[in-house]
Amino acid sequence: MTPSSQDSRLLRDLRCYLQNEGYSTFSIEHQCSAARLFLDYLAARRIAVAAAQPPNIVMYMRRQLRDYRHRHGRKPGNRKGWRTWCTDGVIQLLRLTQGQWPPPRPARTPAEALAQAMCRDYRCWLSDRRGLASCTVEGYLEEAERFLAWCRPGHCEAEGQLDLSLAQIDQYLQERAKRTRRTTLKKVSMRLCSLLRFLYRGGYLPTDLSARVIKPTLYEYESVPSVLRPEEISKVLKITRRDRSIRGRRDYAILCLLATYGMRAGEVVHLTLDDIDWRAETIRIRHSKVRGVTVLPLLPNVGGALLAYLRSGRPQTSSREIFIRMSAPLRGFSRGSSLHALVRRRIAVAGVRPAGKRGPHVFRHAHAVALLRAAVTTKTIADLLGHRGSRSTAIYLKLDTDELRAVSLPLPTAEGAP
Repeated sequence: MTPSSQDSRLLRDLRCYLQNEGYSTFSIEHQCSAARLFLDYLAARRIAVAAAQPPNIVMYMRRQLRDYRHRHGRKPGNRKGWRTWCTDGVIQLLRLTQGQWPPPRPARTPAEALAQAMCRDYRCWLSDRRGLASCTVEGYLEEAERFLAWCRPGHCEAEGQLDLSLAQIDQYLQERAKRTRRTTLKKVSMRLCSLLRFLYRGGYLPTDLSARVIKPTLYEYESVPSVLRPEEISKVLKITRRDRSIRGRRDYAILCLLATYGMRAGEVVHLTLDDIDWRAETIRIRHSKVRGVTVLPLLPNVGGALLAYLRSGRPQTSSREIFIRMSAPLRGFSRGSSLHALVRRRIAVAGVRPAGKRGPHVFRHAHAVALLRAAVTTKTIADLLGHRGSRSTAIYLKLDTDELRAVSLPLPTAEGAP
């Protein structure tokens, strides 16, 4: 196959890919045009697309900038926007041909190579040995990479081990404490202890320092989670239901799932078409945190909202996720945090002003409180919410302020005091 015919095939594949992902005609033509210019640049330098590296894009953009200044006599007004405009099609082409872009950066020093090897082994240990969910593994790895990048000068490269001290670990936690809350710092310290245990067991550390890390103290039930009142939930659902647009139908179905079943945001975004059994009128909820499955009745309000969205709102796509992004690429949400802005916007439009957080979890808290007030046992609530045990559910007991007020004792006062 000649280079020109191979380039034509790549452009045809790119065009088909963009069409399947739901890009507009204008965007497809623009990205294919940008990809064609980049292919001509590579062909002139006899570089295969499969062998292209980030430095090739840097040199290509320098030439594009030189040509722009020659044509217009000035630099682009919005340098960042212009760069995105020029490289959109190039990035799509490289992802299509190489499978991943940008490619993993090769280690430049023995210390970086050691850190990358540690992270690879740590990922396997978290998923295979500890059996953690993928979202949890990513959080642990993110902290591990940050810590290893911070302490890299202390590597003992010759021995393939880390030269760490408690003073260095304390200094790292002090740096992290400057930009995090106490509850977040507690999570950071626990993830750091997990990493230190792995490094010791894997032979990267001569001693186990995990038990000697000082963690911030958190008192049980010291904070009260945010929660919406039943009338506020009804108002949010009512206002959202009036929006008959494609986005409105999707958002209303998501809010119905959150309010009716108390689902986590990650459970909603990973819900697939196969999880709804219309004949049996059931819905299958896959609990990502505990890797369990719960099958519940498909209630009429939720079924109606899902049907309205699937018939008149969901774009045509090969993705099996029920809820699809509104802009290209037309695929499911990448993670549960993608729903936070959606929920906050719908709560604000309804004119509801809850105290505290306003993300998807406020519906989960409200659902748990409603079950408590209906005299449902803590064990049953734990099963419905996908908790490992009733201890995780006990936090919702403090949200039932009406019941707590009923059993509270009057405050004693001194004799004669008003």
